[in-house]
Amino acid sequence: MAAFPSFRQSLLGGKSINRFSHFVTSGAEAYVLKGSTTPDADAGPAILRHAQESSEEEDDVNAAESGGDEAAKGRARPSETDRHFVDAGPSWKAKVPPFRVLVHSPSKRASTLSGSYIVYSVTSLFHASSEDSDSDSSDPPPTPTRINVHRRFSHFVVLHTALTRRLPGIALPPLPEKQYAGRFNDDFVEARRGDLERYLARIVRHPVARYAEILTFFLGCESETEWKRQLPRHLALPPAGPSFYANVFHPAFNFDAEDAAEAVDRFEAHTKAVDVGVQGLRNIFGEIRQARVGMSKAERLLSYSLLSLITSKPLATAPRSSVIVPEEFPIDSDNSDNESDVSEDQIKAKKNHGIMNEDGAWCWREGCEECLRLTKALQKTSETLQGVADLYDDHARRTQLLTHDALKDVAHPSSLYAPVVDTHRNALSRYNEATHSENSDDDVAARCETVLNTTMAEMEIYHTQKVKDFSAVAKEHLDSEIEFYEQVLSRLRSARSTFDNPVYSQLSNTARHPSMYERELDNPRLDPDPLPQPCPHVFDSTPMRPVSQAIQEGVNMLLGGSTSGITGLS
Repeated sequence: MAAFPSFRQSLLGGKSINRFSHFVTSGAEAYVLKGSTTPDADAGPAILRHAQESSEEEDDVNAAESGGDEAAKGRARPSETDRHFVDAGPSWKAKVPPFRVLVHSPSKRASTLSGSYIVYSVTSLFHASSEDSDSDSSDPPPTPTRINVHRRFSHFVVLHTALTRRLPGIALPPLPEKQYAGRFNDDFVEARRGDLERYLARIVRHPVARYAEILTFFLGCESETEWKRQLPRHLALPPAGPSFYANVFHPAFNFDAEDAAEAVDRFEAHTKAVDVGVQGLRNIFGEIRQARVGMSKAERLLSYSLLSLITSKPLATAPRSSVIVPEEFPIDSDNSDNESDVSEDQIKAKKNHGIMNEDGAWCWREGCEECLRLTKALQKTSETLQGVADLYDDHARRTQLLTHDALKDVAHPSSLYAPVVDTHRNALSRYNEATHSENSDDDVAARCETVLNTTMAEMEIYHTQKVKDFSAVAKEHLDSEIEFYEQVLSRLRSARSTFDNPVYSQLSNTARHPSMYERELDNPRLDPDPLPQPCPHVFDSTPMRPVSQAIQEGVNMLLGGSTSGITGLS
C-alpha cells in the first residue's frame, strides 16, 4: 500500500481512481491538487486562503479603493454570499440571524401550458434581534417582518438544484419526492406541504445555506415577472466546484490530524447506529398509532355494550357478546286476528314489558327513582366513552401523525452525511501524504486543512441539530400525550361526577331521553378507516428511482453541468 500514492502521483497526476466519489465530484480533489481555477482564488498569497479574512470595515475600505465598475469587482473577488467562514471548533460562522419559514395555504391553479398544479404560500418571518430593539423589556415583542411569496413544487426543485451546485461541501437535506398519482388529493397536498416546510426549515437553519443568494431570491422575490427574469441567471451559474473551498476561511491550525481521523470514525459509527435506532422508532411509533385506533374501537365497543345493557337493545356484530336479548313478546292469541289494530306504541310497550319502565329506567318497577338515576348515570358513562373513543382516534390520526412525520426528519443521517465522510477521509489521506511523505507539499497540506475544516464543521452542525431535533421530538410527543390524557381525564371525571350528589339525586327529576348512540347499535362504528401514514423518506428503500431525482438530472443536462451537491434530489 505504501507504493500506491506514488503510483497515483506518477500515472494519475495525484487524482483518485474512483472518479465518482464525492471528494472528486464536489471539486474538493481539484482544489486540493491545484487550488481554484477562478481568478479570485489566485488573488493574494496562498496562505491567506486558509486564514481568517480581515474585518468587515477593512473589506469595505479595500473595496472602495479598488474602484472600477461592478463587473470588475465581481471578477476581483467573490461576492459576500460566496465567502464562508469557519470559527474555532471547527464550526461554521453564522453571518445571518436565524429566521422562520412557513409553507401554508396550498391552492390549485391551472396553466394552459403545464396544466393543473398546486401553489403554496411561503412566508418568511424575521424577528428583530434584542440588540436592535430599544423598547422596554416589559413591552410586548415587536411584530416580525413578513415576506410572502407563492411557489410551486418545480420552484423547490430549482432551489435545491442551485443549492447543491453552489454549496457542494454542505450536507443539504433531500427534497421531498415529486408525485403524479393522487397529487391533488387533500391528504397528499397537506403531507407535501408539511414536507416542504420542514425542508425549508432545515435549509434556513444551516448557517451557510441560510444566506445563499438563490435562497434569498426564492424567499424574497414577490414579483412573478421579476422571478421569470432573474431565474435564468441563477440557473446559468456553473457548479462552484473548487471555488467553494477556495472561499472558505478559517483560523490556522484549527484541527489535529489524529483527532480528525478518530472523529470521522466515531461520527460514521454513530450515524449508522442512529439510522438503525430511528428506523426502529418509526416502526414502533406506527404500531403505537395503530394500537390507539384499537383502543378507540375497544372504548366504543364498551360504550355500545353498556348502552345495550341498559336498553336491552341487541348490539349487532358484538364479539363474544354475553348480552341476553329477550324474545319478543307475542301478541295475545285472542287478538291475533286483529293484529293490524294494535298500535306501534302497544307493540313497543309489550317488547319493553319488564325490561324498562315508562320513564325509560332500567327496571321492571314503575316509578323507580333509584333505577332511573342509575340508568341515566350509566347512559352518561356510555356517551362519555364514545367521546373518549373519538379522542383516541383523532389523536392517532392527527396529533401522532405529526410526531410520526417529525421522526422522518431525523432518519438516515448516515446516508445524508456519507459524502461528508468520504470527502473527509480522502482529504485526510492527502493531508498525511503532503505532510509525512518524502515529497511534502505545504500548499497541498494547507488546502487539505481547508477541506477538513468544512467537513468537521458539517459534523458539528449535525451534532448541534441532533440535540435540538431529538429534544423537540421528545417534547412534542410528551406534550401531546399530556394534553391527550388530560382531555380523557376531564371527560372521565365529568362522567364520574354524575354518580355523586347533588347531580345524582337530581337525575330522577325527569324521564330518561334516548341516547343519540342507540340508533348505532344496529350498525356500530367498529370499522375505522385506515390510518394516514407519513410520506416515505427519500432514503427509505424504494424499488425505483425517485421522480425528483430524474427531474434534477434533466435540469443538469440542460445546464450542461453535473450537480455537485452532497445529497441528490432523490
